[in-house]
Amino acid sequence: MTGQMHADDAQTGLRLHNVSVRLDGRLLLAIDCHIRPGSVLTLMGESGSGKSSLLDFIAGHLRPDFKAEGRIVLDGEDLTARPAQERHIGLMFQSPLLFPHMSVLQNLAFAIPASVKGRLLRREMAEQALLDVGLAGFGARDPITLSGGQQTRVALMRTLLAEPRALLLDEPFSSLDQSRRAGMRKLVFRLAKAKELPVLLVTHDREDADAAGGMIHWLGRDDPGNGCTDKAQP
Repeated sequence: MTGQMHADDAQTGLRLHNVSVRLDGRLLLAIDCHIRPGSVLTLMGESGSGKSSLLDFIAGHLRPDFKAEGRIVLDGEDLTARPAQERHIGLMFQSPLLFPHMSVLQNLAFAIPASVKGRLLRREMAEQALLDVGLAGFGARDPITLSGGQQTRVALMRTLLAEPRALLLDEPFSSLDQSRRAGMRKLVFRLAKAKELPVLLVTHDREDADAAGGMIHWLGRDDPGNGCTDKAQP
């Protein structure tokens, strides 16, 4: 029974098998990681170390001037060759990137999977998402009229409404002031844990990493105890 539990555990969550990212032939990073459901792995390193490019590779958006190798496996399913829209991985950036030609409610409804039928149901889901982040009644607003913290909350819920199977966070809190930052960090990690999503966070801020409450991996350091092995180490 114990062996079966360990085998099942190894098949769940997000697994990066010997992933490497290069630019112009130069190795930026090479890493092997396993992020279990409901847990967070924080990746830290200097600017230009390939952190954001790694997220792009996992999500299926890597620019053609970057080259990546290795396998991306989610819940035992190899996603490496799949197009981005078939991976069902949520990616949240530092900038909220809300659609300016849509209202706040339309931004949220747009993210809901097509499998959810009925305009009324989709509207109710979007309105509930606003309620969940303390923005009830903001649905008709133009995104540009929202504060930075409000836009980030809408972007978070838009990402989660898409029902991702894993969540990637690219410096999502860095544009927020200190008073908003702590609250948003707490909200993001609470919701991700409730949905049992494996989360990969890249950040320069140690407070972000500590708030995530999970493992921390510093690029350039090899510490298998944190869930990662740095393959770029000599």
